[in-house]
Amino acid sequence: MDGACFRETLRTRRRWPDVMAIWKKDIRIALEEERHVRANDRDYNERFSYADNRIKTAKYNVFTFLPINLFEQFQRFANAYFLVLLILQLIPEISSLSWFTTIVPLVLVLAITAVKDATDDYFRHKSDQQVNTRQSQVLIKGKLQNEKWMNVRVGDIIKLENNQFVAADLLLLSSSEPYGLCYIETAELDGETNLKVRQALTVTSDLGDDVAKLADFSGEVICEPPNNKLDKFTGTLCWKDNKYSLDNEKMLLRGCVLRNTEWCFGLVIFAGLQTKLMQNCGRTKFKRTSIDKLMNTLVLWIFGFLICMGIILAIGNTIWEQKVGSDFWEYLQWKELTINAVFSGFLTFWSYIIILNTVVPISLYVSVEVLRLGHSYFINWDRRMYYSRKDTPAEARTTTLNEELGQVEFIFSDKTGTLTQNIMVFNKCSINGKTYGDVYDEFGHKVDITKQKTPCVDFSFNPLMDRKFRFHDSSLVEAIKLEEPLVQEFFRLLALCHTIMPEERNEGELVYQAQSPDEGALVTAARNFGFVFRSRTPETITLYEMGQAVTYQLLAILDFNNVRKRMSVIVRNPKGQLKLYSKGADTILFDRLDPSNEELMFTTSEHLNEFAGEGLRTLALAYKDLDEDVFDEWMKKLLFASTALDNREEKLGALYEEIEQGMLLLGATAIEDKLQEGVPETIACLTLANIKIWVLTGDKLETAMNIGYSCNMLRDDMNTVFIISGHTMLEVQQELRTAKEKIMGPSKDKFSSGLDMEKTELYSSDSVFEETIIAEYALIINGHSLAHALEADLEQILVDVACLCKTVICCRVTPLQKALVVELIKRHKRAVTLAIGDGANDVSMIKTAHIGVGISGQEGMQAVLASDYSFAQFRYLQRLLLVHGRWSYHRMCNFLCYFFYKNFAFTLVHFWYGFLCGFSAQTVYDQWFITLFNIVYTSLPVLAMGLFDQDVNEQYSLRFPNLYRPGQLNQLFNKRKFFTCTLQGVCTSFILFFIPYGAFMTAVRDDGAHISDQQTFAVTIATSLVIVVSVQIGLDTNYWTAVNHFFIWGSLAVYFAILFAMHSDGIFTIFPNQFPFIGTARNSLNQKIVWLVILLTTVVCIMPMVAVRFIKADLYPTQTDKVRLLQQATRKQGPQEQNLRRVRRTSSRRSAYAFAHQQGYGELITSGKNMKVPTSSTSTYPLYSPTRGLTGTSSVKNSGVNDTTRDQTETYSTGFRRESDQSQEVTVEDLEAR
Repeated sequence: MDGACFRETLRTRRRWPDVMAIWKKDIRIALEEERHVRANDRDYNERFSYADNRIKTAKYNVFTFLPINLFEQFQRFANAYFLVLLILQLIPEISSLSWFTTIVPLVLVLAITAVKDATDDYFRHKSDQQVNTRQSQVLIKGKLQNEKWMNVRVGDIIKLENNQFVAADLLLLSSSEPYGLCYIETAELDGETNLKVRQALTVTSDLGDDVAKLADFSGEVICEPPNNKLDKFTGTLCWKDNKYSLDNEKMLLRGCVLRNTEWCFGLVIFAGLQTKLMQNCGRTKFKRTSIDKLMNTLVLWIFGFLICMGIILAIGNTIWEQKVGSDFWEYLQWKELTINAVFSGFLTFWSYIIILNTVVPISLYVSVEVLRLGHSYFINWDRRMYYSRKDTPAEARTTTLNEELGQVEFIFSDKTGTLTQNIMVFNKCSINGKTYGDVYDEFGHKVDITKQKTPCVDFSFNPLMDRKFRFHDSSLVEAIKLEEPLVQEFFRLLALCHTIMPEERNEGELVYQAQSPDEGALVTAARNFGFVFRSRTPETITLYEMGQAVTYQLLAILDFNNVRKRMSVIVRNPKGQLKLYSKGADTILFDRLDPSNEELMFTTSEHLNEFAGEGLRTLALAYKDLDEDVFDEWMKKLLFASTALDNREEKLGALYEEIEQGMLLLGATAIEDKLQEGVPETIACLTLANIKIWVLTGDKLETAMNIGYSCNMLRDDMNTVFIISGHTMLEVQQELRTAKEKIMGPSKDKFSSGLDMEKTELYSSDSVFEETIIAEYALIINGHSLAHALEADLEQILVDVACLCKTVICCRVTPLQKALVVELIKRHKRAVTLAIGDGANDVSMIKTAHIGVGISGQEGMQAVLASDYSFAQFRYLQRLLLVHGRWSYHRMCNFLCYFFYKNFAFTLVHFWYGFLCGFSAQTVYDQWFITLFNIVYTSLPVLAMGLFDQDVNEQYSLRFPNLYRPGQLNQLFNKRKFFTCTLQGVCTSFILFFIPYGAFMTAVRDDGAHISDQQTFAVTIATSLVIVVSVQIGLDTNYWTAVNHFFIWGSLAVYFAILFAMHSDGIFTIFPNQFPFIGTARNSLNQKIVWLVILLTTVVCIMPMVAVRFIKADLYPTQTDKVRLLQQATRKQGPQEQNLRRVRRTSSRRSAYAFAHQQGYGELITSGKNMKVPTSSTSTYPLYSPTRGLTGTSSVKNSGVNDTTRDQTETYSTGFRRESDQSQEVTVEDLEAR
């Protein structure tokens, strides 16, 4: 160790007590300024109390479950409210109801919720255990030993083997590849499946796999503290009195997978929760729906209303006791303490609080949990969300958020693996002005290609073919077999111009390791058409052309970067001819073509427009024959430029331009970045439902834009696509302001202050200006620009601009930035957010959003494990929201409205009765009716409605996405709806009490006896109440099933059965103290006047609501009313076939793979550092690579993405539309006209 490292270590040891004190306060990580890690020295490293490699995503353990879970449950005010009521019921002086009427439902609710939460957390524990118990080879005491991941410590040296996950954040020490190189896949971190290169320091790569040398390695790493920056690492290795700089290119991060590397060794720098992957994972949050939050507010209001009623009745009792009740004191012989009228009013207050508490019964929360559980099972059982290829059903992993699915306004989606399959397919091509890839019938009409019906081209002539490759146009194979020169040159270019590394595991079993999946698709296409890329050395490329081995000398690689947007190679063929082959963006290559190619260029451009219009990623190909003397002169210039000290890159770029002029056009390729099935249709449908979809991806700008065009999120008829790519805060601010000014216009400034107005006002506005905004603008922002835009000074203008745009795409974003974008919208817009992704890089976003959806795809199960809902395909999101979500919201809102209505109608009868019973806290109903009303008599019908009701069926829910709007606007259950249904309940209770009261004042029985005893009065009101609420739920039910009929009629039958049983002679004989009123039911219900009173009460309660609903539906029909009428009319006519026809988009947008490509591996290839067996050069010329010149060291640089020029837009027809049978189908407009 050198002196500086020793002094730093000594300083660290001296401040050790301070460090320990900080750690004990649980803020050690936050204040860690730098990290010291010594290899193979656990004793030294343990002094710093670094985190071990155990991860924990679960919320509870055995000891914390009960207190934390109860704390979370009692955040729901109603639970705390019922606990207070339970305590009051234990006081005999004020309780007129038994305590068990409250404690049993309360304990039941708490237990059901606790069991559900415990089950969810058990699966999190199980997942953690699976990860923590993975095996890894750790160097301990000079030997490699198998250890569980959770036992790995900072400072350990770990051996990784091919296709293994990286256990912790490691400093790469050595590998099986030359020069300490290794290849990793970072799909879990950034969603990209293309391989990336990491390289160890030369001084450590010499350690190789010698366990003895690795055990003696005592280097010390001084580096940055734990953080969430995936693309940055800064540190220093101190070893043998030398210092070596460390950066991100020497790190293997947890979550990566080792690929194409037999083995490697790494030193653990960060472990467990301090790894960059876990630092990017948000905390597991307790999610509650907006209805839950509203319910908390409403319960407070109801409690206030209850207090007011209690005070009114208590004051009434005090006055009554003073004026009337005092006359009875000497007869009742009360204790002296209770004779005081004020104290009597005080006791009466608490008595009425207990009696009237059923305005918010505990059974409401039991019922809500049952409904949510049922809705979750409906999602799990939905066969239309089952993906048979992977045997993956949809799964509701939580039961508390179902109704929130019907209120989503913003969807934040990952791209790779979520919208796309991350599979590139060679789809079409244009060669010398002729297109290949389409299939035509005998009449010359184009045939739609389907996997089942369209035959594939027979590649059996080629023993080295890739059996997975599919192509349907046989004319291209015929052209190859006829040895058409340009067709052969086309595929020869694809086989030569790339940076792919081949791996031949067995004879003829080729595996291509591509930096980009696009390159892999192109080289695979060339392979199947007879031009097989077989092997390469730093100076040669060997092809098998139609079965014959041909070796080309590789003279120079003019590598890709984001400024050039093209790649070229210069080779010498076996005939000694010099050839330059180039591929790149058409807009770039067309400017460098020979003038004689003008006509071919126009033809190819038309083909490119056609390909791009189908959402394909296009690339132009060109070549050039080089003169020997010109090439010699150019190489001399190149040698001079590559050694220049000043402006080397500019000089090299100018030389590339010089030799890439005057090329001859070969044609163009069209690659399909395969979208998941149904993605464009799903996005179009969700957009019609006024759901804004933002794409947050780790991919580069152009890749994201390509998918945007493929999905129809970006279109050529948009006025402007704003690209925010500033590198400073001022640049980003200016770009955002320019975008906002362009959208608003100089006369639209008034709108800037009104962006946060009430949502109902915003949506109800018919402003043509808003319609224009929604239709014509898109925003694309880079990750480095987003970092500035998320600062406090700019976040408001970012929200303003983004929400004025129809499409928003954020590219090159880190997992944490994804979460910050979601949090930004949650904070600034009163909207429900949904995040959907399939990789570990999406976990933070999924946890932050109101609703998290995981797709079980190519990138593991981390997203699924962190999600609230999961399924296998993005297209199922449409059904999850527009069918299950909308139905759940509709059912829950109807359920709540009805529940509050019936309980106010039930409870407030006691309030009216208080004015006629001396405010004595006597109940109208007997205690058993009060106990059974919500549990038995009315519980099942409302559950049936909440579980099965449908305003319109699933076909019409999907056909009319705008039916989703009421949920976004909270129209079905809000404070106004609550007041409406409670007012209806109050009026019903008034009618229920005073009609029987008025009728019985002078009524007599058939035998002339007086009818108005208290129990007859109670039975009449109770029977009227049960019948009224049963009729009301019948009116509220839109979709009748056998279950609804059974529960409604069954509840009425059960009511009368229990009523007669409780008033029977037999039950009195068994329980004389509990059921003293013998024969009351049969004596009262055998009187005609009682039934007339019940009928009158029912009609008066129900008819006003029936009239209001009829008039409202006739004069002011909602969209749901119109669609329901359409559904009924269509049902009468019989089912009509609905055709969803895709209209092909014509576009001038060019989507070249090169844009999505980072700087290539040309330098590695030409240096030979990634070649296991270097071969001697046979080239006359020194080999050249673009970044190192003729000599240099290896590095792979990430390049920024520059803005691209958009071509002139062309006429665009809407992507999707439904066509109806003109002769038969009835539309909403037809019904309105009638």
